[in-house]
Amino acid sequence: MGGLFDLHGRVAVVLGGTSGIGRAIALGLADAGADVVVSGRRQQQLAAVADEIESRGRRTLRQISDVNEPSSLEALREAVLETLGGVDVLVNCAGVTHRAPSTEVDHAAWRRVLDTNLDGTWHACQVFGEAMLTRGRGRIINIASLASYVGLFEVAAYTASKAGVAGLTRALAVEWGGRGVHVNAIAPGVFRTDLNRALLDGTERGREFKLRTPLGRFGRIEELAGAAIFLASDAASYVNGEILTVDGGFLASGVNQ
Repeated sequence: MGGLFDLHGRVAVVLGGTSGIGRAIALGLADAGADVVVSGRRQQQLAAVADEIESRGRRTLRQISDVNEPSSLEALREAVLETLGGVDVLVNCAGVTHRAPSTEVDHAAWRRVLDTNLDGTWHACQVFGEAMLTRGRGRIINIASLASYVGLFEVAAYTASKAGVAGLTRALAVEWGGRGVHVNAIAPGVFRTDLNRALLDGTERGREFKLRTPLGRFGRIEELAGAAIFLASDAASYVNGEILTVDGGFLASGVNQ
């Protein structure tokens, strides 16, 4: 069974892979044997994660990109194809959020969230999906959210964007599955990161999230790596159009006490 999860000989690209969830997934894929290219807008952070990947004996590149600029994604794709020979796995982790009462969200804030989370995922799927379709095989893993399923307070743009990611995942799975490209998503529950630590620890919002989670704790970002390895591996050879929720039971929760 161990061979089903072996990613040796495969090349993965993780967009938004320089920190948080993206970094954890990138290192998990490398630990499973894949050569992994992380990319984002910040060269210093990108280089640091690339160093970690190489320390595991894997190949990588150091090239920045921006999911809002398709031309930069095309340049990254061509560099990966030329240097590493192909793209077997794409993970779309780039994302932002904005919390405010909906009547106070201006157009610029709305567009920033939708442009990054939904349009950025679409751009990456198009650019890297084209190369996968040409080869007749590939795995795309998008990052959805609890907000793909339920409304979250004062994050309307984020909720709309992640509902869109779930719909896009299903649509591309239907269109591309028959041509060898599987499109799935991971919907993380509440994971503590450097960006949300203050929100989760010692606030009513954080206490409510924890209360609604049957496991009684927030996730550790390393706990998302297994889901990504599964969806990238031969163990998921008949999985397509699925949104794999890793949430400690949050969406299953009704009354917890």
